[in-house]
Amino acid sequence: MKLNFTKMHGCGNDYIYFNCFEQEVMEPEALSIRLSDRHFGIGGDGIVLICPSEVADAKMRMFNADGSEGKMCGNGIRCVGKYVYDYGLTNKTELAIETLAGIKYLKLQVENGKVTLVTVDMG
Repeated sequence: MKLNFTKMHGCGNDYIYFNCFEQEVMEPEALSIRLSDRHFGIGGDGIVLICPSEVADAKMRMFNADGSEGKMCGNGIRCVGKYVYDYGLTNKTELAIETLAGIKYLKLQVENGKVTLVTVDMG
């Protein structure tokens, strides 16, 4: 099965992002280990799944390079905000993103149709 992904970084944290509005990622723990390897994979700190949510604008699931699921990553969630706007999953500039650490609120600054800055309330 072919998976589509985007690699982004926020302040040096680099993750591989999957749009799970359009595809299903099976066994994300194993996939994160395989893809995060900097010598034999794409390389990164892990993978982030951008999923539909019943309680927010989107849901972020983050898997570290060792396959463990993390609760939250501030730099990762800012990239999620940029992704959902830039790829047309929303036209909102204030977002609620569901995470294992609860719902986080983002504000997007947009210039010429693209996100240039994202701030997140980490609580």
